[in-house]
Amino acid sequence: MSPGPENGSSSPLGATPSPGGVNFSVFSRHATGVELLLFDGVDDDFKTARVVRLDPAANRTYYYWHAFVPNVRPGQLYGYRVEGPFDPSSGMRFDPAKVLLDPYARGVMVPGSYDREAARHSGDTAGMAMKSVVVDVSAYDWEGDAPLRRPSSQTIVYEMHVRGFTRHPSSGVSEKTRGTFAGLIEKIPYLRQLGVTAVELLPVFQFDAQDCPPGLANYWGYAPVSFFAPHQSYSSHRDPLGPVDEFRDMVKALHRAGLEVILDVVFNHTAEGDHGGPTLGLRGLDNATYYILGADRSRYANYSGTGNTLNANHPIVRRMILDSLRYWVDAMHVDGFRFDMASILGRDESGNVMSNPPVLWDIESDPALAGTKLIAEAWDAAGLYQVGRFVGDGWKEWNGRFRDDVRSFFRGEDGTVKRFADCVLGSPSLYGHKQREPEQSVNFVTCHDGFTLNDLVSYGAKHNEANGEDNRDGADDNRSWNCGVEGPSDDPDIDRLRTRQVKNFFTATMLAVGMPMMLMGDEVRRTQGGNNNAYCQDNETSWLDWTLLAKRADVHRFVSLLNARRVLRDVEHEEKRVALSQLISQAAITWHGVKLGQPDWRQFSHSVAFTVRSSLDRTRYHIIANAYWEPLEFELPSIADGGRAPWRRWIDTFLEAPHDIVEWERAPILSRATYRAEPRSVVVLFAGLEPDPQGP
Repeated sequence: MSPGPENGSSSPLGATPSPGGVNFSVFSRHATGVELLLFDGVDDDFKTARVVRLDPAANRTYYYWHAFVPNVRPGQLYGYRVEGPFDPSSGMRFDPAKVLLDPYARGVMVPGSYDREAARHSGDTAGMAMKSVVVDVSAYDWEGDAPLRRPSSQTIVYEMHVRGFTRHPSSGVSEKTRGTFAGLIEKIPYLRQLGVTAVELLPVFQFDAQDCPPGLANYWGYAPVSFFAPHQSYSSHRDPLGPVDEFRDMVKALHRAGLEVILDVVFNHTAEGDHGGPTLGLRGLDNATYYILGADRSRYANYSGTGNTLNANHPIVRRMILDSLRYWVDAMHVDGFRFDMASILGRDESGNVMSNPPVLWDIESDPALAGTKLIAEAWDAAGLYQVGRFVGDGWKEWNGRFRDDVRSFFRGEDGTVKRFADCVLGSPSLYGHKQREPEQSVNFVTCHDGFTLNDLVSYGAKHNEANGEDNRDGADDNRSWNCGVEGPSDDPDIDRLRTRQVKNFFTATMLAVGMPMMLMGDEVRRTQGGNNNAYCQDNETSWLDWTLLAKRADVHRFVSLLNARRVLRDVEHEEKRVALSQLISQAAITWHGVKLGQPDWRQFSHSVAFTVRSSLDRTRYHIIANAYWEPLEFELPSIADGGRAPWRRWIDTFLEAPHDIVEWERAPILSRATYRAEPRSVVVLFAGLEPDPQGP
């Protein structure tokens, strides 16, 4: 019996509306039976409005189960029950008592009765399961909006959490829109004033907020249950279609303000966890297809550290990942993606590392994704570390070594000057050999995972007791320094030192070659009380306290002026595809110590200076980084050496505001041939160059 129009079509996957109804299609290779369930309301879920049983002869093509249901409209809630063998020893975990999400659903609704525990045990979950939503993605007016394609050399990434950005009562956002996409829209003027050019949103795919220790909530969102649906609770609208449109409203508003949208995406695992985890979707649809299983096929490979690992290089899973990325670019207009634990995507179905992983090359070479920013977190939880050698030609990488080496330098560790200098140059020790653009390195000192910048300079050890794991969770290698006192201090000298260190970190990040990233709230010294793994703290520990904007106005001003200059960087090297190694050779960099031309690379050195000639903006720069705990007097290059104007001081992090950084045009002139760099400070000087005799 061949499928006809009334039986639906295998393509496209998911729920596709048309004037007469909706086509439903879902993949399951090993299922013996499938039921499509239609629900009237998310909180009246014990009763299904309609059950459509799919006939394997008429409603299955290859391994795709499909049906066309007339008179169904967008906003309809639905789910699946899937029959098949329950034999964990062979990787089969079918359970028709569980209502399952559609992997391709464009919307997900979570009932108030949702219970993750119920999905872990035997019994019917119809009244407690999340429900998929039929969405007509074409029913939206983009008003001419399109991804911005901002050059990477003029990009400053602001890593932020949608909920945490405006959830705090001090945000000034209305109660209804706090912690939502709409709330973020209200704060766009703040982002523009700060001078960032892209927001990198922690996961916004629908996730399981109950995937966390008892009594807490999964806040970060690295527990996906869908790869197509925006997270319901980030919408100020409670109707099933609200999250999709509100997300697009946010993207459109950010684009109008010149801000790109980068999504932190999680394709390495799901919220279904290990062998004792809940059955929410993929596990009940086709466990052996979607996950990497262990030698004991009742167990999961756990390269993610969260209990399971997606089988990303399986053809079906590869297609789902590509379809998801295309959807977020084509239908939702996002500008880029940061891939959580991207190295996992390089493993085969046995967990072995592949030299040319199909899914990674698929992503990089897909024409629909061309021009999209692709950023890899080039490591995983099983020890695979690929920073500097991630596969492909177009991927950028979170540079974890930049983070570690810059932290080590400014806290005064021995043997760090050469590594710090390498970071400033765009980490050529990692990337110089690949003949890639300078922006391959995404430079950061802090991110969501770890200390905030304030806590990096305020705590010598993590304080994660509130997470309920006896402080065992979170990284132990933080390379932090508390400046003499653990935690908050009323000592004004300690506070000034911490502020200075914060400014040092910002200056190094924004001046270094590469694409800089900063963490939400670092610009006002946001604290998490020493918690370096606040994934389960959906409270004031993690939310941005907007009263800090007045309290730390000097830091905010410093960062804003620094960012404003950073985005003026030239893009010619990108247009001409100049590699990092070429850029360095053209920059005419001269290294110094306290004496000109005599850099001190020795083990016990803690300072370095360098001069850079930029023919592009006709400016010469001289940067001094003194991580030593005593002042040092540095010789300055002669003004007569190619200069047409005296040295001017743009930045000295030791000075109090407003002298720590000044508006470019108002930079004071220096009259001496030396400069005293105070303890633990960064100084940036500039001077004009004589006209180029070969120029116009």
